[in-house]
Amino acid sequence: MRIRPRHVAAICVAAAVLVLPGAASADNANNSALGKDLDALLGDASLRGGQVGLVVRDADTGSVLYSRQGDSLLLPASTNKLFTSAAALEVLGPDYTFSTTVSGTGRRVGSVLIGDLYLKGTGDPTLLAKDYQDLAAKVAASGVRTVLGDLVADDTWFDSVRLGPSWAWDDEPYYYSAPVSALTVSPDTDYDAGSITVKVTPGVVGQPAKVELTPATDAVRVVDTATTSAAGTSPAVVVDRPHGSDTITVSGTIPAGGAAANEFMAAGNPTAVAASVFRKALADNGVRVVGGTSFRATPAEATRIADRKSIPLSQLQVPFLKLSNNMHAEILTKAAGRKVHGQGTWDAGLRALGDKLTGLGVDPAAMQRVDGSGLSRMDLVSSGQLTALLVAAKGRPWFQSWYEALPIAGNSERMVGGTLRNRLVGTPAANNLHAKTGSMTGVSGLSGYVTAANGQKLVFSLLENNFLAGSVRSVEDAVALRLATYNGAADTAQPRLAPRVSPQHAPADRRTALECAWTKSC
Repeated sequence: MRIRPRHVAAICVAAAVLVLPGAASADNANNSALGKDLDALLGDASLRGGQVGLVVRDADTGSVLYSRQGDSLLLPASTNKLFTSAAALEVLGPDYTFSTTVSGTGRRVGSVLIGDLYLKGTGDPTLLAKDYQDLAAKVAASGVRTVLGDLVADDTWFDSVRLGPSWAWDDEPYYYSAPVSALTVSPDTDYDAGSITVKVTPGVVGQPAKVELTPATDAVRVVDTATTSAAGTSPAVVVDRPHGSDTITVSGTIPAGGAAANEFMAAGNPTAVAASVFRKALADNGVRVVGGTSFRATPAEATRIADRKSIPLSQLQVPFLKLSNNMHAEILTKAAGRKVHGQGTWDAGLRALGDKLTGLGVDPAAMQRVDGSGLSRMDLVSSGQLTALLVAAKGRPWFQSWYEALPIAGNSERMVGGTLRNRLVGTPAANNLHAKTGSMTGVSGLSGYVTAANGQKLVFSLLENNFLAGSVRSVEDAVALRLATYNGAADTAQPRLAPRVSPQHAPADRRTALECAWTKSC
């Protein structure tokens, strides 16, 4: 598959072993063994020329054990989701659910609805094609068999601004940058709202490849020029969606007898996709809609026919945080705005979330957040603010479920380890470190909780910006491991840190430089 523009990391810089000599940081007065080791780790060659913020605190008292540029404003990438998820729990509550309703206007004559059928969403990212089948079955069970009017899709719970501020245009075709809508359908139980899975399967040599969409929809046009190449040749399939369009293009070659190629793409119009899936579900359940599909708000006088509730927010936090789902973050942001200010917009949502962050040890005026996910390069936060949030969150009634929803290092179970499941395996940090990852080209971060060797609970936030190396994950892992081996008053220097693989030996596909959520590899 094509290497996506954002996935192409910068040229790697040669690096030596993990521990390099480094001067003590200007804002770190701690001259302990821990401080010296952390200074050395942050002197790694992969971070040369970049900016680094690291703060370590006692999780119970909030006292600072280490700080290096703790007040510096840096790009957080997906560690921004810590702010969004915690504040959303405060605004919406752990038991919050999204509702999807089907209503009718006009009058009923037997099994005929002389009017329109309305499908209204409030942002539920967990709707699958089977859930639309269930809604359609409820409509049929109500006695409606013919709708003389239109099927109307109502996504007005949120505004019509689909993409976040300063999101990259070349990310637009891909699932992690899908348009935000109040009415969507997800292709899988990761709940990638507003996305479509494109499966490309080889046919007979020299003949076209076969393309299958999940969910199946006629709201997306597919232009397939991909062909089947000889068995044993290298696959070279490119799936794309031209800027601003509803057309998915499939080109290149795929070898006969080889594995299918899969790509997760963002739908150009997620509301239209949801409407098409529901229309088919109605037909499957014996409900005929005579009119076309239109898009507008549900009238106040409409009569409810069927509805569906999502899983509660406390459960949604698991796929949201474990798999670093961008769309969940944005949906929760707009949902907060709708609840507090009556507007499903980024501006209203960020104001609503910001007001709750003040009660979580964070000053919203001292940072800049323009979206909920961290996909924007306009977001600016500090390591100090992230650790303040982590300390304050421990006192909230929803803390334990939120803590368990964070990725857990070294745990191979996908919905336990999440984006950390292949990191720090077999170390004292494995099944210990609960933390949020984040990465974009030249940006990386790791923030969360770790229990030290002496039983002390620690919080930390490490943010790295403007580095040229493909990945700095080895530095983050070394910092997390050092904290896991911290021994309080009896702590001594830990010189025996394993050397890391030099970046020039990194895999040729530099997508591995970014967290696995970008490529659906976790």
